[in-house]
Amino acid sequence: MNRRGRVAASLRRLWRQLTSMRTALVLLLLLAVAAVPGSVLPQRSLAPEQVEAYRRDKPALAEWFDRFGLFDAYASPWFAAIYLLLFTSLIGCVLPRLGEHARALRRKPPAAPRNFRRLPAHAEVGDAPAEARPVGERLQQLMRSRRYRVVAYSEDGGHVTVAAEKGHLKETGNLLFHAALLAVLAGVAFGYGWGWSGNRILVAGPDTGFCTGLQQFDEYALGPRLGAEDLPGYCLQLERFDADFLDTGQPTTFQADVTWTAPRAARTGRQRLEVNTPLRLDGANVYLLGHGYAPILRYTDRQGRAQTSVSAFLPVDGMLTSEGAALFPDANADGTSGARSTDAQVAFSGVYVPTVPTSGPLALSAHPAERAPGLLLTAYRGDLGLDNGVPQSVYQIPRRAVDDGRLIQLPEANTLLRPGERWILDDGTSVEFLGTRRWISITVRHDPGEPVVLAAVIGIMTGLVPMLGVRRRRIWFRVLPTSSGCTITAGGLPRVDYPGFAAEFAAAVAAARGAVGAVASVRATGGPPAGTASVADGVRS
Repeated sequence: MNRRGRVAASLRRLWRQLTSMRTALVLLLLLAVAAVPGSVLPQRSLAPEQVEAYRRDKPALAEWFDRFGLFDAYASPWFAAIYLLLFTSLIGCVLPRLGEHARALRRKPPAAPRNFRRLPAHAEVGDAPAEARPVGERLQQLMRSRRYRVVAYSEDGGHVTVAAEKGHLKETGNLLFHAALLAVLAGVAFGYGWGWSGNRILVAGPDTGFCTGLQQFDEYALGPRLGAEDLPGYCLQLERFDADFLDTGQPTTFQADVTWTAPRAARTGRQRLEVNTPLRLDGANVYLLGHGYAPILRYTDRQGRAQTSVSAFLPVDGMLTSEGAALFPDANADGTSGARSTDAQVAFSGVYVPTVPTSGPLALSAHPAERAPGLLLTAYRGDLGLDNGVPQSVYQIPRRAVDDGRLIQLPEANTLLRPGERWILDDGTSVEFLGTRRWISITVRHDPGEPVVLAAVIGIMTGLVPMLGVRRRRIWFRVLPTSSGCTITAGGLPRVDYPGFAAEFAAAVAAARGAVGAVASVRATGGPPAGTASVADGVRS
């Protein structure tokens, strides 16, 4: 064999190995294992701030994770390689079997073997006072009524053989299962390439609405085949949020009234969001994820100018004890030029307690509803460092500025404010707690592969039923003409052994005996009818 022939032979062996069912199962297992880092580690496309926090906490480990792409697991080359190999393997498995199955459906049931006694199931049906051909026709009708594929063969000497076959639906289900699995992979790939999602905390009020632009999302993930201009551009505003709780603090209902606007289509509407009732729009769905409180603080600086902040505080427990920060970068700005101060900017970190307990720690709420609200504040003054271009979280005090000494905590102890109360700081400025607004966390998602995946999952479940429940089997009847009529014998062959074939074969023999009016012959020894004995003795599973 020349070099080209050896290369071709190697490629054929490699292709057969790749398209084997064993390889497909191994690749499916590898794909499941490869998806583990995406579930365990923070992903840069979904939570970049968590990735940065992980890098700060464990820099050495994070560097190795980054080298192997574990923070972008689903977009990594190794994940894509496993995905494409599995896709190719399944195609190589399904297409040849599909052609073979199509040929098998067109193929007639095979002729009967010469000796029925060599089959796992065989029986003497009996003698019938009729000619062989009409008996063969009645047997064909019988097996068709039992949903067998039937064909009759004429043999030498006037013999008639009826061949019946059943169970091709098993391979149909098998192929449907694997084709649907391919469709799942294709749907996931389509959704990844052309899908997008974004998360946002939406505070109640007309001044805190937002539109679906990338800059306005707290977190977003955009498919590689999309650009920012491809987003539909919906605008959302929270009008009202209601939550009911039991006395134990367990939530019972969440309801959010949201107004939406589609400027491009000049459409608007209002929808009540609940946990399992999303807002479905053309090109996007809006889901309610969580809720909380946003304290309203009014700070009056040294020039007497008042500034109001509405800042969402994030819950830290089931009673909605919440932590957050309120920043006032324009506090004590130059009254003439309007330039920001570099040493008198103000920020407050706080803990909001919807129900201040009558005993115990004040910083732990006794109930998630606002029965006795209170706000614990800690004040900071200095340079917030917001103008240096470094991104930072809006839900906490700029820790880098605190660590650098540019932002200093004021010596006053934590102050508990009730709604309407004011706190006078050491320089005569003041902060007033005006109350709260409700906020909800929402996710806006568009997954064009979702209908494909749904249809594929239905196909998988549909294919599983015949694949697991149907068995291939064949039954033959041979009609031999005699001087007084004909003699009928039967044989059966299950393509895959299963316990129910013995009963099925015995029922078919009994039905054949009744259909043709056969009289079972009696052994010369006076034993039971031959058909009964041979079914009991000859059927093995």
